[in-house]
Amino acid sequence: MAAEAEVLDELHRLRTRIPQLTGALAASVDGLVLAHDTPGVEAESVAALTAAALGVAVRMTDATGSGDLRELLLRGEHGYVATYAAGPSAVLTLLAQDRVNVGRLHLEGRRAGHRIGELVAAAPRPADRSATTMSTPTALTPAKATVRSTPPRRTPRPPTPRTAPRTTPNANARTTSES
Repeated sequence: MAAEAEVLDELHRLRTRIPQLTGALAASVDGLVLAHDTPGVEAESVAALTAAALGVAVRMTDATGSGDLRELLLRGEHGYVATYAAGPSAVLTLLAQDRVNVGRLHLEGRRAGHRIGELVAAAPRPADRSATTMSTPTALTPAKATVRSTPPRRTPRPPTPRTAPRTTPNANARTTSES
């Protein structure tokens, strides 16, 4: 990709603006790494997982009527993973410490995502690839991952027959007998 150096520069600038970032990655919506600055993290795995998470997130926004997906934020015990739309065919994933200012993370992440989207859109595309969009759920899943849009059908269990409760003689009950 011709814009890889420019995207990498944007990632470096972003990490300078937010010191609590531990990594930054730009990827295609189908999980291919475009550029990364992720020391100690396997970029290919993060890109593939981002694509899988986006598939689920897009379905969630569709199901709830929330519109096109813009961002996804995950909070773990040790920090954050934030993913932002970067144009119609790319995403920006940021890894941050738990003490990051989340508002600042969103502000800078959205700006960088917009800039990376412009860089990716301006780069020449291979002739055999068609454009994908953020609103197309199938474009957001990696080739080997499968995200079902409907839950699998389950065969209903036959109803369990209810039996009458056992009755035992009550030792305290009085019995009367007529003679």
